[in-house]
Amino acid sequence: MPDSVAATGPHTPNFDDSTMKPSSTRYLDVDGLPWMDTYYDGIEMKILFKDEERGVMTALFRWQPGAKLPMHEHTDIEQSYVLEGSLRDFEGECKAGDYAWRPAGSKHDAWSPDGCLLLAMFLKPNKFLEGPEAS
Repeated sequence: MPDSVAATGPHTPNFDDSTMKPSSTRYLDVDGLPWMDTYYDGIEMKILFKDEERGVMTALFRWQPGAKLPMHEHTDIEQSYVLEGSLRDFEGECKAGDYAWRPAGSKHDAWSPDGCLLLAMFLKPNKFLEGPEAS
């Protein structure tokens, strides 16, 4: 999904750091960042950090009850910390306060029966095997 604010190098979409020094810390008002639609019904995100060149991304994801992410492969380590609700896949459930990480090469689909809010960190983008982003 493209950013609504195009930037080169490490950046936070919808955060203007054009007057900052390159070495300055970026302090984000996360509540002030807009939720962005994804390709998947009922799943929105706030990108906190993204570096297109390296593939690194940290984002908050908000899943509505019943939302589902289709089968995909993690091309590098992915980490998730569930802040509210729960997220499930065929291997188990990650509830509020739980953390899970997946190694490169792991494949799964995921769903949230009751909705959830989670912080996710990706070292490389997912490769979708089903759905609108499948290659």
